[in-house]
Order: sequence, then structure tokens, then C-alpha cells
Amino acid sequence: MERRKFVAGAGMAGVLASASSPAAAQALPELKWRLASSFPKSLDTIFAVTEVISRRVAALTGNRFQIQVFAAGEVVPGLQVADAVQNATVQMGHTAAYYYIGKDPTFALGCAVPFGLNARQYNAWWHEGGGDALYNEFLKEYGIHALLAGNTGAQMGGWYRKEIKTVEDLKGLKMRIAGLAGQVLAKLGVVPQQLAGADIYPALEKGTIDATEWVGPHDDEKLGFHKVAKYYYYPAWWEGGPALHLFVNSKAWSELPREYQAALEVAAHEANVLMLARYDASNPIALKRLVAGGTQLRPYPRAVMEACYKAAGEFYAEVTAKNAKFKKIYDHQSKFLEDEILWFRVCEANYDNFMQTGRKKG
Repeated sequence: MERRKFVAGAGMAGVLASASSPAAAQALPELKWRLASSFPKSLDTIFAVTEVISRRVAALTGNRFQIQVFAAGEVVPGLQVADAVQNATVQMGHTAAYYYIGKDPTFALGCAVPFGLNARQYNAWWHEGGGDALYNEFLKEYGIHALLAGNTGAQMGGWYRKEIKTVEDLKGLKMRIAGLAGQVLAKLGVVPQQLAGADIYPALEKGTIDATEWVGPHDDEKLGFHKVAKYYYYPAWWEGGPALHLFVNSKAWSELPREYQAALEVAAHEANVLMLARYDASNPIALKRLVAGGTQLRPYPRAVMEACYKAAGEFYAEVTAKNAKFKKIYDHQSKFLEDEILWFRVCEANYDNFMQTGRKKG
């Protein structure tokens, strides 16, 4: 792929050289773009990577390509970023693609789906497995070009006012949950709600919802969910490795000088690596604080996980039977996941299992 050649080879040096060359810089236009984020500024990891992108693009282009970043609600609400990109209200946005399943459930396959890829597997699928080209082919009809620009890693399974001991405990539960997971859980009696990050705490506090999922300990602590819900479940089987993207207006992307496209690609790569690193570093510390403060940590019971897996399989059978675009990407991604699981089972999982249960401290 062209992007891989650029990042891995001499293309990087060429871009840096062209950006630093006075003659080349003078030949390139001065551009000012706007970027709308789906996330509030208080989330200092998932929002902050957009500021990293802005600074890196400016540095690589001698400040001739500048990107002004807006938090959720400053230009458009967080769940309307894709629309803002489509209609050119902004040139690009930073968002979670599964927010837009109302347009087409296929959007979710670019972010995360129940019992899907983890973060490393997603990176492999996107960059080496053909995912980039396949997903961008789907996005063409929406006038969007996507650049992978973040991953939270496997997320927590959410905050609940009551314990979840059996599948029966899910019935009638009003839960804020994003993506296709809500439709899967609806099969088990859950009443799914989709709310932007800033709207979740008030809804949970007032009892409008009974439970919520968001990301993980670092972000969840900042949003204060532990103050209004006692039980913290894991894992989020619907978000094993949710990816975030830059959604760029296709026309604006095609009109960018190649040097600026390359700078934006480099910045997106940096954001992708940095976001996961920051979450992996900050989540353990936040989790310790939450548990010390009284949060009750609970794994989902095996029977609940198995029921959710069965419901997910039924959901996929229904959607693939009637949505050819979803089926095309889902089948491709599923086959890739089968091979990834085989490899991870042989080596990665065994190493992780030993480090978690077998090694002696000290």
C-alpha cells in the first residue's frame, strides 16, 4: 500500500525535506482547516491526540497547513461529526465510526463490533490485511476518506447500579452503549441508549439509565461514573480494540497537495500509537484508585458472556443476510480474525497467561 511505502521507506525523508526546503515551502499553499472532535476536552487522551495531530502537521509543513481543533459541541454535537464532514461544515473530524450505524451498520466495522478484533489485530487488519482499502471503498458513497488515528485497547464492560449475576438481570436494563452491542443486548432484554460522553453522567445520576459503558478506568474516573454506580464490570466484549479515525471530506482530501496528505498520514500514525500507549500507561493507575475508593470490580459471569456471544452470532446472521456491504467487510474481517486468534493462542495468550498468573512476584 502507498501509505506503508511512505512510512517505511524514503518517502518520509522526502516529505520532511520538502517541508524544510524554502523553495518547496513557498510553492505550497497556506491552508487552515477545522477539525471537529466527537469528544470533550476533559478526556485528556482521546481528545488530546487531535491536538497532537494539529501540531505535527504544522511542524511537518512549516506551519503552512494549520488545523484548528474543536471539542464536541463547539461546532457540532459529538454524534454529528460525520455529517459535518460530509456537508463540509468542517474539513475533517476525529470520531468513532460506530456512532453512525443509523446510516448503515457497516460503519461499526471500522471501529469495533461484538467479539471482534483487539487493538493489535485491528492494526494488522487495517495496515496489512486490506482493511484500509476495503473500509474506504465503503466510505466513498458518503464523501469521506478515513485515516486510522487511535485505539483505546480493550475496554471495560461498564458501570451498573446493581450486580449482574445471570442473564435474567439484563432484562429491562436501560444502558448507554454504543455501536452494534446495543442491538445484540436488546436480544437479551436490555434497552440500549446512545448518548455522547458529556451527557452520560447526568443520565446515570438521575436514573434515566441504569448502566453505562464508556472507555476504561482513566476516562471513566474523569467522568465520575463511580460516584453514581457501584459495580464495574469487565470486559467489554463489544469493544476488544475500538479504533478511532480521522474522517476527512473526500473532496478536501483529493485537493490537498500530496505533501500535506503525507503529513496528515504521519500525524494520524503518531496519534494511533500514542493513544494506545497513553491508555495502557494510565488505566492501571486509575483502576487502583477506583478500587481503593470502593468500586466493586466484577467479571461478567461466564453464562452471560456465552449468552451474549450467541446473541451476537444471531445478529450477524440477520445483518449479513440483508446488507451486502456489511457482509463484504464482516466476512473479510472475520476470516482475518480467525488466523489472528490462532497465532495469539499459540504464543501471545500463553505468555500473557503466565505473566498474569504464573510468575512469582519479586
